[in-house]
Amino acid sequence: MQSDVGIILPTYCEGANVERLIHEIECLNLRSSILVIDDSSPDGTADMVRKLQTEYANILLLVRPQKSGLGTAIADGFRTFLSLKNPPNCVITMDADYSHNPKEIPHLIELVQNGHALVIGSRYCQGGGTRNWSIFRFTISKIANLIASFRIGVHIRDYTSGFRCYSLNAIRNIIGDLHSQTYEIQIETIRQTHLRSLRIAETPIIFVNRKKGKSKLSLNEIKQFIKYAFLKK
Repeated sequence: MQSDVGIILPTYCEGANVERLIHEIECLNLRSSILVIDDSSPDGTADMVRKLQTEYANILLLVRPQKSGLGTAIADGFRTFLSLKNPPNCVITMDADYSHNPKEIPHLIELVQNGHALVIGSRYCQGGGTRNWSIFRFTISKIANLIASFRIGVHIRDYTSGFRCYSLNAIRNIIGDLHSQTYEIQIETIRQTHLRSLRIAETPIIFVNRKKGKSKLSLNEIKQFIKYAFLKK
């Protein structure tokens, strides 16, 4: 399998969303490989992806034995693409619940092609925004970003967005220092990229709260994020 763009879709019980999302990604006509990393979803997400594999030749499926966290899923995705004989030039990470609009993928790729190591789809830079969020969810997100900004000090507004594009060079540089289990992977990847003086940019996106399924954010994941932000040197 040869591709210019790798796309990582971590899934857990996303059977209601993943088929439509993959169809829309395929319609972008990118030279892409789509890697679905499913944590043995009981709703048949993996079976849905296997069905799609009969229609599209560029879909990879990694089924893990249990729910193991977003951080390990992204790191496993990076390693999978690095293990290919011809790795993609850049890798997109995005939610599989339709919170991220696949039509915005080409713009993230364009900025990486112009020399950035990491491009973040930002809800909080000019032109970005959120839809259908509760006050509680918005407040948690803003607090998390304030903490991350204080601890890491990169001049960006959205540390916690999961909609991103990484250059292959950035992934090769940071993969050995990624140890996050859950959502703290979002600030760990920024920190490791920044420590290597690689270029980071933001581009505005509109984040739409999921329409189907339940949010995966748990109290434990919030604790892990705070632990990483305050205790990591």
